[in-house]
Amino acid sequence: MCLIMDSEDDHHNNNDGTDVLSPPFNFSMVEDGIYRSGLPRPDNFAFLDTLNLRSIIYLCPEPYPEENLKFLEANNIKLFQFGIEGKTDPPTPMPKDTVLDALKVLVDVRNHPILIHCKRGKHRTGCLVGCLRKVQSWCLSSVLEEYQKNAGLQWRQRDLNLIEAFDIVSLRKCLLSIMYRYHGYGFKRRRLAYEEEKVQTPKPQAAKV
Repeated sequence: MCLIMDSEDDHHNNNDGTDVLSPPFNFSMVEDGIYRSGLPRPDNFAFLDTLNLRSIIYLCPEPYPEENLKFLEANNIKLFQFGIEGKTDPPTPMPKDTVLDALKVLVDVRNHPILIHCKRGKHRTGCLVGCLRKVQSWCLSSVLEEYQKNAGLQWRQRDLNLIEAFDIVSLRKCLLSIMYRYHGYGFKRRRLAYEEEKVQTPKPQAAKV
């Protein structure tokens, strides 16, 4: 078995008989059971199989590709779509209410393992992960550094402003009867515990194609 780190334009042909696993563009692990990337292509499906995903958070307004929907259906993966525009004129920050709704799905361990992605896995995905880090009590400099590392030269000041201004108290209020707490600070020890009573979970906003 061979693992190839993907790029936006690379396409991989395997002629030597070995199994080639190609992650989606900009793929990385956020936490145990939480992953991020750009939009997966069909040649990434074999790699996604290895993650045993339960859910995908899709942060774009465009309909989810038909071939991707078929992959999700075949593997019993739930799709949560939050339609956030990538580029606006004039430029505007991501809507806070939508970010909160996406975070409520992301921190619910019943949805893990989960993949977060937009088109390239940089700005919208980076903002959501940045807000998650604040919930995890990361220091702000580390949160912004992680965002810029994944966004590269295309980082956006308005994204940094959104992450910096994000109020974790508002998330805790939205969780109602679910209490989420992160324990420890080590990569392996930061686990999410939850207690649930009566919870109304939002229905997945799967795109209609």
